Amino acid sequence: MFTKVLVAEDMDDINKGIYNALTDLGVAKIHQVQYCDDAYLKFKKAKLEQEPYQLLITDMSFKTDHRQQQLTTGEALIKKLRDEDPNLKVLVYSIEDRLQKVRMLVNQQHINAYVCKGRRGLTELVNAVSAIANDQRYLSPEVKNALNPNNDLEIDEYDIQLLTQLAQGLSQDEISHLFSKNNITPSSLSSIEKRLNKLRIQFKANNAIHLVAIAKDLGLI
Repeated sequence: MFTKVLVAEDMDDINKGIYNALTDLGVAKIHQVQYCDDAYLKFKKAKLEQEPYQLLITDMSFKTDHRQQQLTTGEALIKKLRDEDPNLKVLVYSIEDRLQKVRMLVNQQHINAYVCKGRRGLTELVNAVSAIANDQRYLSPEVKNALNPNNDLEIDEYDIQLLTQLAQGLSQDEISHLFSKNNITPSSLSSIEKRLNKLRIQFKANNAIHLVAIAKDLGLI
């Protein structure tokens, strides 16, 4: 079983439940934070002290407040920590149950477990932590189909960035300039038009607005 776990969750009552569940499992050191930036600072401190965390449990979304943050989502936190410690185990504990989002986290961020918050959430969290400790992956029943080959979509990080900018109201010409400025390739207007046409066909979208709506429903953006 894990001996040192980092929990990133901004809701007090959920934090209490996670703490009690981990305590029952015999986890000796449980550190909890409500901001992703604080999670990163604790992660860095633990590494410097040569006592790294073995498991990260994080929500996907965090409410914004007066405090400005560099890392604002669980996904950003996972990527940051995994880039610095590929051996860190990751368990996502979230109300989100969109299959495509789960699939992306498994395939791109290589998370070890995804647990849906709900009536059986804490029970499943205990099962997930035990599974990870035994080098097994765990997905809540609601999202198990995320890894079904029939749900496979040919989409990559470039497509996500493209759809995100489109959702924010940028025109194709503006996206082209933005990508060029940030060295994101391909950035030409013709390449962006072709990519968007491919995505519209793939998602059976009638237009750009419909495409953005579908991408949001799937949890892509």
